[in-house]
Amino acid sequence: MSKIDTRLEILKEAQKSLADANDLTLEERESLLKLLRLLVEGAEKYYGHSKSLFRKLTGDLISNRSLLMILQQQTDELDTLRKLSLNLTSSLNLPTVLDAVVTEAMRLVKKARTTRIFIYNSDGFLEFGAALDDDGTRNHSVPLSNKDGLTYTVACSGEQIVIEDLKNHQIYKDVSEEDESEGSIIGIPLKFNDNVVGVMNLSKSVPDGFAPSELRLLGLLADQAAVAIFNASLHQTVSTQAYTDTVTGLPNRRALDEHLEQEVYSARRNGYTFAVIMMDLDGFKQVNDSYGHTIGDQVLKAVSSYLVTGLRSTDFLVRYGGDEFTLILSKTDPPAVRLVMDKLLKKVKSFSYDAPNGNKIGLGLSAGIAFYPEHARTPADLLHVSDQALYRTKKNRRGSYTLAGEFTDQFSQQPSPEN
Repeated sequence: MSKIDTRLEILKEAQKSLADANDLTLEERESLLKLLRLLVEGAEKYYGHSKSLFRKLTGDLISNRSLLMILQQQTDELDTLRKLSLNLTSSLNLPTVLDAVVTEAMRLVKKARTTRIFIYNSDGFLEFGAALDDDGTRNHSVPLSNKDGLTYTVACSGEQIVIEDLKNHQIYKDVSEEDESEGSIIGIPLKFNDNVVGVMNLSKSVPDGFAPSELRLLGLLADQAAVAIFNASLHQTVSTQAYTDTVTGLPNRRALDEHLEQEVYSARRNGYTFAVIMMDLDGFKQVNDSYGHTIGDQVLKAVSSYLVTGLRSTDFLVRYGGDEFTLILSKTDPPAVRLVMDKLLKKVKSFSYDAPNGNKIGLGLSAGIAFYPEHARTPADLLHVSDQALYRTKKNRRGSYTLAGEFTDQFSQQPSPEN
């Protein structure tokens, strides 16, 4: 008998032995047979053709199959952990990370119905983060209105909760925040350094739906997800701070430079006009001189919030520096800009702030306006010509606005305002 025939005979005997084992699933039998083939082939290389050796090898394998399955399961889990680490640490963009987590959760659990993640925002409140349903629907948001629901219970306790039957569990007796009426669900705290950064809920349409191996894999995912979410949230916070003025909360000069670059590119590509408006608060120097910079900062913050309330969501208001502000009005024309400026001048004229001595602090507003592409075609030139128009307003008629002069290429040779 050839060694190939011997191998087939041994494997056939092993297959029969495995088929007679009542404590194995079909998937486990197939996994053991694959391992047997690899071991038999490996033994041939080192021990040659030995029927007795092969029979002993398969016998030992079958008799110790429980241990072998545990080892195989641990190997699979380590491989899963490696893949999770690669997937979840490949980005510091928070939405991307959250999307990767729900995708991995749905992949790890058989017949999963939906996965949802809720995370703590910068104000310390739980909010919706991401979701994925079994039909491929992503980010279907569910409000968190039930303080006694699964998500809040897991978040507050910091402990995992497995509900094997939604219909008969106290949490789901009156209301279901996850909009599920039957099946099973697990709520897992996402913890980093013992602090809960969020909660992941995963549901199945059948009761008693979670195998021990799935629970272990979800635990591995939760550990990795918590680290990835914390890092992404920290990165988002630092990035936001880098582009935000600390006094007013408005975007800062750095944010203006990037936004203006994008606006010029978009306007050039799509053929539209937009306005850049440089504005200065008249009378603000006297506020600092009379009341100090602490009150001055409070006035700046108040007037900034006051100005924002009258703008469109597409308008971009920036603290340029000191008491100067820059406003970008996208996809607009001179008549529309005049309406906006008249409204802003009126708003600032009606603004008042209560000084510590009981006096009312009032301010005025002066502005200079430049249009792309009529007055300039680069970000630096637009800022320059609008600033020159502001200078003429302050020199000749404070409390109003001035349109920039005719377009000229000479501005391309001028230094930017910050220089």
